[in-house]
Amino acid sequence: MHPCPTLNIVGCGKVGMTLGKLWSEAGVFAIEQVMNRSATSSTQATAFIGTGTAAASIEDLRPADVWLIGTPDDDIGSSCDALAKAGLFAQGNLVFHCSGALPSAALQAAAAAGAATGSAHPIRSFADPAQVAASFGGTYCGIEGDPSAVEKLSAAMSAVGGIAVPIDAAFKTVYHAAAVFASNYLVTLLDTAQQAYVKAGIPEDTALQLMMPLVRGTVENVFRLGPTDALTGPIARGDIGTAVRQYRAVNAWNEGYGALYKQFGKLTADIAARRRK
Repeated sequence: MHPCPTLNIVGCGKVGMTLGKLWSEAGVFAIEQVMNRSATSSTQATAFIGTGTAAASIEDLRPADVWLIGTPDDDIGSSCDALAKAGLFAQGNLVFHCSGALPSAALQAAAAAGAATGSAHPIRSFADPAQVAASFGGTYCGIEGDPSAVEKLSAAMSAVGGIAVPIDAAFKTVYHAAAVFASNYLVTLLDTAQQAYVKAGIPEDTALQLMMPLVRGTVENVFRLGPTDALTGPIARGDIGTAVRQYRAVNAWNEGYGALYKQFGKLTADIAARRRK
């Protein structure tokens, strides 16, 4: 039986701690060293993981088979450069990060040293690492990079219950924006709806209550049927006259909301056209 590959984690925050613990307990990787900005933080990370030793600086780091650079996005490239300059990467290593926004190209210095580079982005919140570690099964993970990196990272995520989803590195930023559309901008859209109800004389709290069954039913239909078949309303029925009157009324009240309504109307017409094909 071959020993599992060794893993060093540079920038071991909540994501690194959680994955380190999961991989260590599953025998996927043997955690060797953890290096954070402070000795206290590094020690806390190894305590959570349950294994590994804290490194005070790059000079204290030893070679490993696998490297996770878990620093904030803005520091990933510079951290990789510093590790490469210190001669810590070797041919055949796997070097990756977990950013949902940056492509694996940020690890160019590791690639130049002969390492396979990639990124693995678990699509969930890591606010409570202990809770995430206990419920990681079924978590989707967007993965991109060198073919060998994608293969190894997919296997590592699958080994702890993750579901690997290969993504196109050329559109990594669009991939990250998808979560903003699905979460952040959904909140913005519902705020707009609430403000429209308030303009019509309905109190804010009541507006939220009357929106609730409509929103929940719509979301359930989207995930049950898909967006195309879940679409209802005037544009889906071909009642363009009603949509135009609504746009004019909204635009007369608030031009920003009117522009939003118009743009959504165009995109909604595209969905309706797909359904009619």
